[in-house]
Amino acid sequence: MTFAPKRPRKAAFVFILITIALDMLALGVMIPVLPMLIAEFEGGDLRAAAGATGVFGFAWALMQFLFQPVLGALSDRYGRRPVVLLSNLGLGLDYIFMALAPSLAFLFIGRLISGITAASLSTANAYVTDITPPEKRAGQFGLIGAAFGVGFILGPAIGGVLGEYGLRLPFWAAAALSLANALYGYFILPESLPPEKRTPTIRWRSANVLGSLDFLWRKRALALIAGAIFLSFLAHESLPALFVLYTQYRYHWDAATTGWALTIVGVSQTVVSGALVRPAVTRLGEKTTLAVALVCGAAGFAVYAFAPSGAIFMAAPPLIALWGMANPSFQGVATRFASASEQGRLQGALGSLRGVSGMIGPLFFTQILAGSIAVGFFPGAGYFVSALLLLAALVTAAAAMRRADRADSA
Repeated sequence: MTFAPKRPRKAAFVFILITIALDMLALGVMIPVLPMLIAEFEGGDLRAAAGATGVFGFAWALMQFLFQPVLGALSDRYGRRPVVLLSNLGLGLDYIFMALAPSLAFLFIGRLISGITAASLSTANAYVTDITPPEKRAGQFGLIGAAFGVGFILGPAIGGVLGEYGLRLPFWAAAALSLANALYGYFILPESLPPEKRTPTIRWRSANVLGSLDFLWRKRALALIAGAIFLSFLAHESLPALFVLYTQYRYHWDAATTGWALTIVGVSQTVVSGALVRPAVTRLGEKTTLAVALVCGAAGFAVYAFAPSGAIFMAAPPLIALWGMANPSFQGVATRFASASEQGRLQGALGSLRGVSGMIGPLFFTQILAGSIAVGFFPGAGYFVSALLLLAALVTAAAAMRRADRADSA
């Protein structure tokens, strides 16, 4: 059974939405300027800067992979509130550290720290699970996705404007956002996990990547759901890895066209997450919503792969946006397989899966594109692989549902 207050404070959920939006806003603010600052440290050598930027991205994903389970376990033991607030405080101080970084090495250390402190997303998801009845979780996770999208849409735009006045100014803005978030939460955010629902001790053998994967594997239905989630995560990595390079190569888009296209994609996904997930789950149920979302995503990736023109290519974002209903549904289903004292570990384990996909996905998909260009055949192969991954996720999720239904009826 999962703890849910009879009358959960609305301000608590609103704060979690604000936390995620501001976290993504702070991360997004740095997107336009971090590579430029790296290039500045590299003396203007763009080739060296490109290599260093790739290392920075891999290192950030690695920290997410390693520390999501740790923060999840800490939140199960000490509560969600201290983990969320300390993460916000840590992010704010780290952004100041990066703003003052005197060399590339210090900037890299700051990026590692931000990967650790930004791993609190799993704790925020566990918080939502604590205060929300199981049948309403998918809708709430949809709003979480909308907050994520809003922050990520606005962040790069704000960072680009501030970057015109100095490459370090966006870091100061990110620090202000995170510190303000921590201060606001200190006065507003109540604890969602009562002491009697917490784990008595931290099992450090399980509060790590291997332990979290073992936690997922213990229940076969949960393992199957986690596998489907990982396939969906991996498919998603093709979007940031391929979009710019693919559209430039195949449709000869310039930076402005690509920017507007990405804005359309982001807005579409935010609208779906904020406005469609809850009514879809209410009317169709989590299982059907999940199936529809994965089919739409696979169809969208197929359009990306085979579209002969940029205009037809842009018919896919609405389908990709509908795929955005999958993750809240996945989250809602997965939370049913864990007790109240295990929700942090569950979210940490799922966060680690996202970290794995973030490490291998960019290399995997860019190599597919490079190989396709080298042989001069089917440059959309990477997107086609993503479509196949989502169909595989659909089959895996269906197997998990069947197994869970048999267990419930036994």
